[in-house]
This record gives sequence, C-alpha cells and structure tokens, in this order.
Amino acid sequence: MQDRSAQGIDDMNDGRGVSGLDPRLFDSVRTNRIIAFLIDAAVIIALTLAGGLLLLFLGLFTFGLGWLLFPVLGPGVALAYVGFTLGGPHSATPGMRAMGLTMRMLNGRRPDILIAAIHALLFWFSVSLLTPLILLVSFFNAEKRLLHDIVLGVAVVNRGRAMD
Repeated sequence: MQDRSAQGIDDMNDGRGVSGLDPRLFDSVRTNRIIAFLIDAAVIIALTLAGGLLLLFLGLFTFGLGWLLFPVLGPGVALAYVGFTLGGPHSATPGMRAMGLTMRMLNGRRPDILIAAIHALLFWFSVSLLTPLILLVSFFNAEKRLLHDIVLGVAVVNRGRAMD
C-alpha cells in the first residue's frame, strides 16, 4: 500500500517528473539538509563514542577479541543510524526531522531500510571520490536534489508543507 501523506508527491509519477511539484515543497531544502547533516553527524559521533566505550570493555572481557570490531564501529553505527531512521516510519533522520524534512521516492512511497542504506552509501562514496563539490549538483535543479538522490529516484521535501 502506498503512503500518500505528502501533498504533491503522488504526482511525481504522472509523467511531469519532479519539476511538476509545488515549489514550496523544496523551499530552503538545501540549507536545512546541511544543518540536518551536522545534527546527524553529532549524534553519530556520540553513538560511536558510546559504542567504542562498550567495545573497550568487551575487549577486556574477551582478551582482546572484541577490539577486532573497532574498524567497523564507525561505519556500522552510521549505516545502522541512517538505515533505521531514514528507512523508518518518519522517512527522516532525527536531524532531518528537527529541520522539518522528509524523504519520498519519486512514486510517492516512503523509502525502506535498503533504499536508505544505499542512499547513505552513495552519499559517502560520491563525497569521498568526487569531493564535497559534488554537492554543487543541487544548484542545477529546481528541486535541490543531490546526485545520489537523482540516482536512487528520491526527493527530500519540507515535511510541514508536504503534510498540509
């Protein structure tokens, strides 16, 4: 069953594409995404530090075997955080929710955990391979979509205006 809670999002699949949507859905999306990213990064760092403390004690009790998990701790925490929050019922990370944003697939559905995890991986790979300048893509489309949004067929919209 499709989630049709975002006004105008359902029209994405009628042949007009994303540009046929109400432009108010995309007001300040770029700025809000940057602030949301910083909020989420702070939360991920805090969770990673807490996980690191847990692994420190786990390593002591397992005679060092638990410490083998340290290399995957940061990426694992970040991937789980994005996958379960962006792929969850709100379709937004806590940072996105704080900034009033939500994500929808172009057909109007909410992204699932797999799409959310792939979205995060594509973001990290594109930024690490192509530098943060890849974020300039958002200046060349009216919906302020980034490269990984375009590849996956998603749009980040304002939650308040999308739910009116």
